[in-house]
Amino acid sequence: MSIRLRKIPMIRLAVVLLCFFTASPLLAEKPNVVFILADDLGYSDLGCYGSEIETPNLDALAANGLRFTQFYNTGRCWPTRASLMTGYYPHQVHRDRLPGLGGGTRGKRQTWARLLPDFLRPHGYRNYHSGKWHIDGKCLDAGFDRSLNMRNQGNFFSNVGNQIDDRPVEPAEPDSGYYATTATVDHAIGCLQEHSENYSDQPFFQYVAFIAPHFPLHAPADDIQKYADAYLDGWEEMRKQRYGRQLKIGLHQSALSAVEPDVGPPYDFPDAFQKLGPGEVNRPLPWADLTEEQRRFQATKMAIHAAMIDRMDKEIGRLIEQLKSMGQYENTIIFFASDNGASAEIMVRNGGHDPNAAPGSAASYLCLGPGFSNACNTPFRRHKTWVHEGGISTPLIVHWPKGISAKGELRHTASHVIDIVPTIFELTEIEKPTRWEDEKIPAAPGKSLVAAFERDIEIEREQLWWSHEGNAAIRVGDFKLVKGGGEPWSLYNIATDRAEAVDLVESEPAKAEELKRLWQEQVDEIVELVKQSQPNPRKSKQ
Repeated sequence: MSIRLRKIPMIRLAVVLLCFFTASPLLAEKPNVVFILADDLGYSDLGCYGSEIETPNLDALAANGLRFTQFYNTGRCWPTRASLMTGYYPHQVHRDRLPGLGGGTRGKRQTWARLLPDFLRPHGYRNYHSGKWHIDGKCLDAGFDRSLNMRNQGNFFSNVGNQIDDRPVEPAEPDSGYYATTATVDHAIGCLQEHSENYSDQPFFQYVAFIAPHFPLHAPADDIQKYADAYLDGWEEMRKQRYGRQLKIGLHQSALSAVEPDVGPPYDFPDAFQKLGPGEVNRPLPWADLTEEQRRFQATKMAIHAAMIDRMDKEIGRLIEQLKSMGQYENTIIFFASDNGASAEIMVRNGGHDPNAAPGSAASYLCLGPGFSNACNTPFRRHKTWVHEGGISTPLIVHWPKGISAKGELRHTASHVIDIVPTIFELTEIEKPTRWEDEKIPAAPGKSLVAAFERDIEIEREQLWWSHEGNAAIRVGDFKLVKGGGEPWSLYNIATDRAEAVDLVESEPAKAEELKRLWQEQVDEIVELVKQSQPNPRKSKQ
């Protein structure tokens, strides 16, 4: 039960504080929580999910913990972050659009839609944020004690525009060797060192939100060189190799989805191709049909994507070493996930693209594109922004030596970012309050995954639901109804067809109609909720 200090009379406040501080050694027994979030990382982009990219630190977490095989996100960066930190579908908290009600990347949450740190803080937790934000409001107002907000997402080699504790940072020198992925972990380690020195009797929540491997494809030259020629055999061969590894480790039993040669980037920026040159292609065409220049250009982009993931894993290794040096590794729950699938987008933004600059350097601006994005999402269809499996299925690794006895096991239950908040509440033995100040907190749709930590069981739920920019889906049991924007509904049995290849709409018309009705009922419920609780001005909770 949360302690609302501002409304407690002074005598009672003194008693509460006395109990709090005299009991503080017990707080250290509560588990710490570290949530690591990648950006635009595909389902198969880690070694433990079938990749050739070297990710030994994440692979070790998986080998000594759990891998979820059917973990879902919202298909896009900012909606996923809202769901991850609140436990609601983003539309419920005004962070994705609804017809006639607005919402989206500029939407503001209702006052009751607090982020996870606001509920952890009254129970003694210190809260730290390092990396991308992409949530409305200021970081410290959301319950974090320290924050690095990487607002500069257009240049991995510059910190200009970033914020420390919601204030502008001092720009780094041009030749300082700054790299965003490394800086993210530098800040996280600094937070943990300060915690160890000054707050060792309290548990902590550390949110580490990498920008990598989101475009622009930027990486240190030595990291890129490691993968320079690794992808010259093309995206078909990469998909084939990753798929074979996935089957060998028992990750799934899905067929390999068909390549959709007419599905390119979700947004059209025709001027980008003039800037990027003849090496760029905007469709997953047969590799053999590409020119030599195109094959080299595409393989180089994939090499940079791989280098960004490789570097992220190295930095995660440093974070793990910090936890071990503090003596907190055994009692820290580490989650790793991605905000959406790999991206098919192609564009040129921020400082533009210099075709004469070294690929992956600060003066270049490259995006992965649909060919290798499709391969990174092996074995699934489509990409970020779509709500087919390729857009919404990404890894979830959970590691906790003190609390999870299973080592290297798979968990096949369908799960979603809305489940993270209730999972953390159960793990930390925190009961979510039913009110925030004078407002009732509506029921949230997520389910705790803790029962699945012990054994491979199905978490019972009525449904999982998606809607983003005309793309829509609902999953009830093993059936999933899905459509892309402007396309008709299709029905798939995900238990046997995660490749979404066999459309059952005509053979199972009653099931399709049932899921259409349920999808619309969820829309109607969310619309009613949002109408009743339009966002209020943010209130500082210091």
